[in-house]
Amino acid sequence: MKRHRLNIKNVSVAIIILMGLYLVFSSRYQNYEADGIIKNTQPEDVWNYVADFSKMRLLNPSILNFRILSDGGHTHDFRYTVEYTERLSHWPYWLNKATANFKVVKSMPHVEPQVFSIESKHETCFFKGLYCLHAESEASFIARKNDTYCSEKIRYECPPFMGIACKRELEFQRKAVQHNLTVIFNKK
Repeated sequence: MKRHRLNIKNVSVAIIILMGLYLVFSSRYQNYEADGIIKNTQPEDVWNYVADFSKMRLLNPSILNFRILSDGGHTHDFRYTVEYTERLSHWPYWLNKATANFKVVKSMPHVEPQVFSIESKHETCFFKGLYCLHAESEASFIARKNDTYCSEKIRYECPPFMGIACKRELEFQRKAVQHNLTVIFNKK
């Protein structure tokens, strides 16, 4: 009888641990939007700068290194895939590796207003690829008089109970990119 209770207790503990792990590591999608104005700039110049992933290390301080896996297309529809390593801003010793597919598009010259956009899909992996999260982004750059209006819509996965940490990380990166873009283009 004692052995039977021990088995039920062990099974119960195992089920509780598995449920806990599932809750911690199962992810849910969240949405985030950011926008800003880069004064005295042309949208195509800002778009070109952001679309060039080699500039991303200047814009986003969490990116450590990258390599382009593939690229191709033309002036109005260019696509590339990049693998990059980054650290979390609030946990700088925790590195992750990500792969992203970018679609860099500008509308035809006769379309008004001309829209410059960058769409991306990211897979960010932790624990040597054992746990991965996904994100999608749509950024657009549009002229507003002599300025560029930048907007970005992001849909990202985040584990339950980590919502605040995920949002803080996303806000840190987006604010850093916007700030650094403003500084770079104000120097020109």
